[in-house]
Order: sequence, then structure tokens, then C-alpha cells
Amino acid sequence: MKIFRSVAVASVLAIAASLAACQQSEAPADNATEAADSGNPDAKPGISGSDGRMILPVVAGRPGAVYFTIRNDGPQSATLVGVHVAGAGEVQMHKTEGGRMTSVDSLEIAPGGILEFAPGGYHVMAFDIDDTLKSGENAELTLTFSDGDKLSMPLTVETMGGGMDHAGMEGGSMDDGSMAEMHH
Repeated sequence: MKIFRSVAVASVLAIAASLAACQQSEAPADNATEAADSGNPDAKPGISGSDGRMILPVVAGRPGAVYFTIRNDGPQSATLVGVHVAGAGEVQMHKTEGGRMTSVDSLEIAPGGILEFAPGGYHVMAFDIDDTLKSGENAELTLTFSDGDKLSMPLTVETMGGGMDHAGMEGGSMDDGSMAEMHH
């Protein structure tokens, strides 16, 4: 019976991992397409955003993280001076360097440049997150530049850990007693 249980657990984990991998590989392309097709009339000419995602905190009341990419295809530098996330009470730009996180007031993006907000580097911390934001839904990110131009883009809302729900798997066992009645 132990062999059957081990095979069942391994099979379920393999299927879950396969589904998670499929879901993760499709999400960035969808975000990039949405941002490119948004046609935002307030967008700064030559500036585009893609790969927007918001990671909800595991513990309610803690801050979440926002990651995205900005590309400057315009002829002049652009200076990012503000961010806003719909559904967050407060947001702050930060940079992680040498294991320390520091606040950032503005960031310049040179012509032809790309600025990536990603884990371990630049990122946005989102505080006082509204309970209505749920994994699998979208939120809106609005970027403000020094000349007053704005760019809005969608954020895919995710839970920390890549979206796999591990509920009910405490202690590494999925046996709730129901497998004991299975005969092979």
C-alpha cells in the first residue's frame, strides 16, 4: 500500500508541476500583448510597458510586490517619477542592492533603454492592498513621468509561489484517510 501511495503522490505532483509550467509560460506573452494593444491615449510617445504582475503577500496586511518592464523607443530620455496601483493604498519604488532595500524617487530611461522591475533589483512595494484583489485577476498600474505624461498597463495578480495551491499538503502527505479504502 505504501508503494501505491508514493506513486499516487508523485503522479499528482508531476501533473500539478506540468500545469503550473504551462500557465507560467503563457502569462508573460499575454501581458505583453495587452500592454502593446492598450492604445493608451495618455501614454508618453515611444514608451511602452509589458510583463506586469503583482504578487500578493502570503500574510494579509503585509506588502505585495509589483514587477514590470518599461521600454523607451522615443528620441529623448524619460524619467519615471511615480507609480500607482489600483487597489493599493500606497506604493513605493525600491531597489535591492547588496541585500539592502532602498527607496527610489525617480529613474531615468535613456532612448532605446529598457528598465526592468524584477525580484532582486528595482521593484514596487504595494501597501494596504484591497481585499478585492485576487489571484488570477487583473489590476491596473499607472506610471507617471517627470513631464506629466502617464502610461497605464495591466498587472496580472498572482500569489507568492507561482500560483500553485499547496493547501492540504501539510507534512508532505496527501493522505487524508480516503486512500486507505482503495484496493489495487
